[in-house]
Amino acid sequence: MVVEVLSNELNIKNYLKLLGVDGGGVNILAAKAEMHLVAIKDLHVGGANILKQDALSVGADLAVPKGTVIAAQKRVNALLIATTKELEILARKELAQPFGLKELALKLKKIAKVKKPKECEIMGVINANDDSFFSGSRFLERDAVVMIEQMIEEGADIIDIGAVSSRPNAAIVSATEELERITPILELIKEKNIAQNVRLSIDSYEPLVIQKALDAGFTIVNDITGLENDAVCELCASYEATAVIMHMQGTPQTMQNSPAYNSVLDDVYSFFSERIEKAEHFGIKDIVLDVGIGFGKSLEDNISLIKNLEHFLTLEKKLLVGASRKSMIDKIFPSSVEQRLSGTLALHLEAFRNGAAMLRVHDVYAHKQALEVQKALL
Repeated sequence: MVVEVLSNELNIKNYLKLLGVDGGGVNILAAKAEMHLVAIKDLHVGGANILKQDALSVGADLAVPKGTVIAAQKRVNALLIATTKELEILARKELAQPFGLKELALKLKKIAKVKKPKECEIMGVINANDDSFFSGSRFLERDAVVMIEQMIEEGADIIDIGAVSSRPNAAIVSATEELERITPILELIKEKNIAQNVRLSIDSYEPLVIQKALDAGFTIVNDITGLENDAVCELCASYEATAVIMHMQGTPQTMQNSPAYNSVLDDVYSFFSERIEKAEHFGIKDIVLDVGIGFGKSLEDNISLIKNLEHFLTLEKKLLVGASRKSMIDKIFPSSVEQRLSGTLALHLEAFRNGAAMLRVHDVYAHKQALEVQKALL
């Protein structure tokens, strides 16, 4: 007899199929192998005691503060530890319970259904301005088209083009000037039919610029204001464009002035919920969510968002992460912008593992290679 200790990252379904487990058994056993940690805040102590007993009865557990069993506090925070199968059973049990457990049951049901993406799209970055934080992404007119073609060869699924820097304390640029910067590139893209070879994304929140890009064959609107402007919503809907809703606290000019949250996960989740509702009200059908790494976030906020991306998968939208060469890397390991590729890859591979389906990057080839190796490991 040989005993092997296997990684928690094991592709359990593939392994069970190799063992010869029948089809129905594969799904049942796989659900028992997937572990979830669910933080529950401000739970009525009566609900906590009911949930604790119900969790234990199905093989799960609920971590609660001391004194919960005697109701020492009226409301408590708790941590539910359960497999996917146990979450499914608990969700059914709690539907008939008081103290807000019915609402919790609906949330648990959603969590149990979450599936992390198995593929990750690469969005290459082109900046048609001279003040973006990474000089290696700055290109003008024909140079930009050459770089777009190179990124396509290297494996980019999407090219994201913008003409205004959104780095901290960036200069404010008028819509007219932004349009003047980007128009030569848009005309070349249209002339060369580049939209036939790759999906194009416009990094802007100005309706004037967005419409020009959509007319040139762009199909994605990457809006750092998260669809704040109704006119942008109307354009996305009328052109049937994908809308990337990004979270940002403040503006590029103010966002890093002591950013603070009650809970960065909860606050960003609430923002997304509101903006998804707005987008769908306008008739936008395809939505991607970007947690906004570095946009009004501390280092701890950024790390928390990347590590806990699964929290946002219950919104049932693709998640985008863009940490490419950002200053959070320098705060972990001192480095110049040019030295941050290794740190970028570490952050982005972790983001993919935790639920990102799209990465916004400056270095397409390095990410294509890293993602293929990561997928082989997983």
